[in-house]
Amino acid sequence: MNILHATLAAAAFAASLATPFTAHAEGLGGEINYGRADGHWGTEIGAGYALDMAGFSLTPGGGVYLRDGETKLYGRVEAAYTIPLSATIGAGARFSGDDVRPYATLAMPIIPKLRAKANVGPKYYAVGLTLGY
Repeated sequence: MNILHATLAAAAFAASLATPFTAHAEGLGGEINYGRADGHWGTEIGAGYALDMAGFSLTPGGGVYLRDGETKLYGRVEAAYTIPLSATIGAGARFSGDDVRPYATLAMPIIPKLRAKANVGPKYYAVGLTLGY
């Protein structure tokens, strides 16, 4: 019985290596957004790293928020699902100072590795471009 389990596990592992992932690429990416956060309009410039598993992704990241001549740091984490060759939908949380803002996110591909993206939540919304992931 143990040989059967080991053989099935080895076959499943080999099949997983041979199967290409078509839904979402794992790796480093960057984004630039324009939106309203912390009560002001400004530009977010950030980067993150997408951890992917079968179309689902978890992307921690961070960057700078430029507004009114000031610079603030922010962090974020997003959990999303990518419909193959289509939209990415999910939810995230943005951390800036003492504020935590939950939001919904939607991204649509423009060309490979470049997507238009929108984030909408209470007291936070932004639109922009994502490159990579």
